Amino acid sequence: MNKALNILVIGSGGREHAIVKKCIDSPLCDHVIAAPGNGGIAESTDCFPIAVDAIDELVALAQNESIDFVIVGPEVPLCLGIVDALKAVNIPAYGPTQEAAQLESSKSFCKDFFHRHNIPTAKYATFDEVPSALDYLDANSAPIVVKASGLAAGKGVIIAQTIEEAKSAVQSMLIDKSFGTSGTQIVIEEFLEGEEVSIHAIVSNGTFLCLSPSQDHKRIGENDTGLNTGGMGAYAPTSMMTDDLQEIINSTIIIPTIKGLESDGIPYNGTLYAGLMLTKDGPKILEYNVRFGDPETQVMLPLVEDDFIALLYASATNQTLPESIKLSNDKCMTVVIASQGYPENYPKGDLIKFPSELPEKTDIIHAGTLLKEGKIYSNGGRVLSITSQDETILKAREKIYSLCEAIDYKAKYYRNDIAHREIKRLNV
Repeated sequence: MNKALNILVIGSGGREHAIVKKCIDSPLCDHVIAAPGNGGIAESTDCFPIAVDAIDELVALAQNESIDFVIVGPEVPLCLGIVDALKAVNIPAYGPTQEAAQLESSKSFCKDFFHRHNIPTAKYATFDEVPSALDYLDANSAPIVVKASGLAAGKGVIIAQTIEEAKSAVQSMLIDKSFGTSGTQIVIEEFLEGEEVSIHAIVSNGTFLCLSPSQDHKRIGENDTGLNTGGMGAYAPTSMMTDDLQEIINSTIIIPTIKGLESDGIPYNGTLYAGLMLTKDGPKILEYNVRFGDPETQVMLPLVEDDFIALLYASATNQTLPESIKLSNDKCMTVVIASQGYPENYPKGDLIKFPSELPEKTDIIHAGTLLKEGKIYSNGGRVLSITSQDETILKAREKIYSLCEAIDYKAKYYRNDIAHREIKRLNV
């Protein structure tokens, strides 16, 4: 590949800002733009105010701006078929087709796929009517998990501690429509005990490469309490992951998934993001996402020493991937600064003041921000990701929290215990 590429990154979160930074650093990238982007992205390149679900407008933008390659950040455009739409006008895009994206857009599709291809997962059943769901709950015991089958921005999962709580979740989803059309079908599944780990694989033409194994923190409160969010922080790699365990995951989950999709007539290119539970019976998959996680992207990408954009382009053009990927030996951690009240009601429009200097190997990645007259304002629930890498997680952590303290805005909120499990495991 000799020609440098004009690249469009679709999305507006921390994940997309991290990807834009990788584009800027890549020798493969001539110019990068974003849609809709955010305040941090707008400080370094052009952003176009087009919503991620406006498929026709995004395709037109790619054509009008002579884009050679599109990187799709969030799940919504993937599940709406943007890769197919771009392919129809001969623009390669990183991500799966709409058919393949059902792994994320329909939890019932995903669970049936696991069952069909003998991929280890929790026992489950799917429902679209309340009486049969309640009967199923009466025949099982708590804790038990109730999930909206469709897309719910990482929030459509209720871990019920009692059967009554599970019944309430069923009523809320199927009758009260608490997750809208995403909850018109639900999955009830066995609660798996263990620790969660995230594995992200870049997949192309039947080959795959795994990035650093990560662990994120979904709950809003410290000690993993309170409401589920899109993620309040993450770190990579996790010491739970050994080479032997990675091989087990590859052989029992990742490879059977790629082969299973192929046998179902669904070629898969893009990201396979496996949410796994490490149980006493071995690793089991909770669910798949079909894009990079947020905030996991913010800790995985700094550790990639190869040209990350070249790997994504290889996938988008269905090339065989290299046999290995070069990853740093450093540890990387990110802490999300959110607005108080997230994930429910929160203010927007707070002026954010940043320190003039950053610690070494530390970065401020923007998510819910807006650039206005040269100043940055809060514009979402999750506002910033403060990311650092170092030879130990403790050193990275120290730099991050000193920077979190130095950033000034009115509704600032963040957890002070990100990576607490890893630190406890390392006994430091």
